This record gives sequence, structure tokens and C-alpha cells, in this order.
Amino acid sequence: METPLLDLSSRNAFFTPKNYSLYYTKPSKLTNLSLCCPDKPTTSHRRFCADESPPPILEDTDVVLDLVTEKTPNRRRIVRLAWEKLVRWSRSWRFKAKTDVLERTNKVAVLGGGSFGTAMAAHIAGRKPQLEVNMLLRDPQVCQSINDSHYNSKYFPGHKLPINVIATTDAKAALLGADFCFHAVPVQFSSSFLESIADHVDPHVPFISLSKGLELNTLRMMSQIIPHALRNPRQPFVALSGPSFASELMNKLPTAMVVASKDKKLANAAQQLLASSYLRISTSSDVTGVEIAGALKNVLAIAAGIVEGMNLGNNSMAALVAQGCSEIRWLATKMGAKATTITGLSGTGDIMLTCFVNLSRNRTVGVRLGSGENLDDILSSMNQVAEGVSTAGAVIALAQKYNVKMPVLTAVARIIDNELTPQKAVLELMGLPQVEEV
Repeated sequence: METPLLDLSSRNAFFTPKNYSLYYTKPSKLTNLSLCCPDKPTTSHRRFCADESPPPILEDTDVVLDLVTEKTPNRRRIVRLAWEKLVRWSRSWRFKAKTDVLERTNKVAVLGGGSFGTAMAAHIAGRKPQLEVNMLLRDPQVCQSINDSHYNSKYFPGHKLPINVIATTDAKAALLGADFCFHAVPVQFSSSFLESIADHVDPHVPFISLSKGLELNTLRMMSQIIPHALRNPRQPFVALSGPSFASELMNKLPTAMVVASKDKKLANAAQQLLASSYLRISTSSDVTGVEIAGALKNVLAIAAGIVEGMNLGNNSMAALVAQGCSEIRWLATKMGAKATTITGLSGTGDIMLTCFVNLSRNRTVGVRLGSGENLDDILSSMNQVAEGVSTAGAVIALAQKYNVKMPVLTAVARIIDNELTPQKAVLELMGLPQVEEV
């Protein structure tokens, strides 16, 4: 790093905006810089006058001096024009993309009354006061709490729900006349639940899945579970995913998510239904990539929690998450997903949220495992489902099917199966062959 040899202060008689010069040089080529008069030359040190042109700045210097006062207005103008161009593009895009989806939607059904199902019901209800949002629940007490006091007493006792959110335990009443159906039931219970209500489901109503994971025995994703359970292979399907904690959605904090569907018009319709001033919705046609990333990030979050629980440090955490991201990308692309999806909202975005933030249920399970707690005790003390616990074994079976090596996620599955301790897993992972990064 080059070193300035003179500190010019405002008290220096020779220092004015027009007559000062700076000369930078490397310490190994130390040169004394001074301001002087031309009639007092010196031979002991290199000197020059303030009125004369200074020696040229060395080309290999690390510091480049610009005339900031002259260039700042230009830079500001460039930034301002770029921003104005972006705003014009945004307005034009919104005008072209505007539809009457929200205006035409009169009723929405939300299947499941957990934290995210409740947050999504509140969000949609807030989009249009005349919209009827029916939540299908199995707990009569929670149902009564929502209808009587407009609070989900179990998951959000401090957040009042919009008055157009209605709870019911009657599947027929919840689904009758629904324009959209949001599925927020945990993956492992989805098949049996959907089979029980299949007779009340309109074959043309779009299902927007909020559930993330893989079915343990069949290795199916929600895009496969829903049509199979409803006995309708053409049931319209959308996957909603991305970095989103229910509590922050309830508090209307800025959030970005992605909707994925093979039907572009359906994805656009879901986007228009959900997008708001605090919820940004992108669209994708890569259903496989969005679902696989959403399922596997839960397993990786358990691994990140284990690292935290064992106090292995930041280096370990960064290395583990980076390796896990690569493993997710390897499997997803083998299954036909796009690599860009894994680096987007439903991939890297969701991974960062669940691996690094304490609100993550799966990360919490990992932290407690890394601290030495028993898995059964951990799960029995939780009132919400950590999908990564059930998904871990399915992920490894899927990796074997597609011949993909996934050391980190495999280690998590073995820890969950009580075949490996976290300490032994760390030793085994660190002892793997040193290979080229791919």
C-alpha cells in the first residue's frame, strides 16, 4: 500500500486549493516531498515548488487520485439517470402485467392452520377486504379462537387477523366455490389429508403449495403428491417458495418469494394474487428446482445448527453451507432442474435464511442435536414440524437413485437415525479425500 508522505493541513501557509500537490511512493523508494521557493534548491532531497508541476504519480501505485470535485456531479447524474430509467421500466412492466386476477377472486381456501398457513391467509385477506378466506383446520379450539376473537391462539396469539378470515373444520364448506386453494399441511401428512377431502375439491381449482419436503416412503414432491392424492393428474399446481418466515410476513416486513408452475399463465395469476407493497413475487417454470431446493435446505439447516451447537466456529459454518449448496445443486440438476434456480430465491435465498437465523425450526433442531440433546426429546418439545427431520432419509434415497454423492446431507441423515454422533460426523467429513472443487 502506498504511503502519503505529507499531511497538508489548512494551517500551512502554502496550502490552497490551487497550489498543493501530493506525491505518493512506496516506502522502499522513500522520497521527501516539500513545498519551497525556486530560489532555494536542494541536493539532499528531491524537492519541487508548489507553483511547479509535481512529479508524475507512479503507475504502479495502489492509490489513484481523482479530481473528485469535478467528477462527483457526473457520477451523481449517471446514478440518477440509471435509477429513473429503472423506475420507468418498473412502471411500464407493472402496467403491462396488470390483470384483474384479484378483482375476479372472491374466495380462497387455506388448508392448514399452522404458522405459515395463518400468515398467508392474513396476507391474502388483507389484499382485498371483500375476499372471503376460509381456513380449513382440525383443531376446534383454534377454529373458535379465529372466528370469535380473530386470533390464532396457538401460533399467533399477538396478531389480530383480518375479519374476512374465517376458520372451519368442514372441508366442504371451506372448498366450495374457492378460486384458489393454498396447501399448508406438512408433507408427511399431505397424502392422507388430501385423500380425505378429494371429493370436495374442484378439479380445476389451482393448488398453491406452501409445503416443503419429500414424502419419506415414495420420495415424491408436492407437485406429485397433490394430483396423485386427488386422483386428478391435471390438477393445476403452483409451488410457492423463498426466504420467508411467517412472523415477518405477519409483520408486513419486505419479503421476496417465487411461484413456480409449468403453466406460465397460472404462475402469472398467482403472482398477481399475492404481490403487494411488502411481498415481491417472481415467477419460474422450474417446478423441480424450486421444490428440491425447498426440501433440501431444511436438511442443510439441521447441519448448520449442529455446527452452531458444537461451537465449531464461523469457518466451519461457511464451509459446511457452501458444500451443502453444491450438493443440492448436484442433485437438482441431475433431476432436470436449472442451476440458476438453485442460486435464486428458492435456493440460496432460502438456504441463507434457514441456516443462519435462529427462527428456523430445522436449525433449532440441529443446534440442540449439536449440544447433545436426544432427537426424541427435541421433537416432543416442539409444537411445529421440522420437515428436515423426515426429509433427510428421503434425500439420501433420492441421491442414490440419481447416483449423486452428498456427504454433508448424508451425515445429517445418519445423525438423525442415531447411527452417528455429531462429533464422529465432523471427523469423518474432515477426513474425506481432498478433491477438486466442482
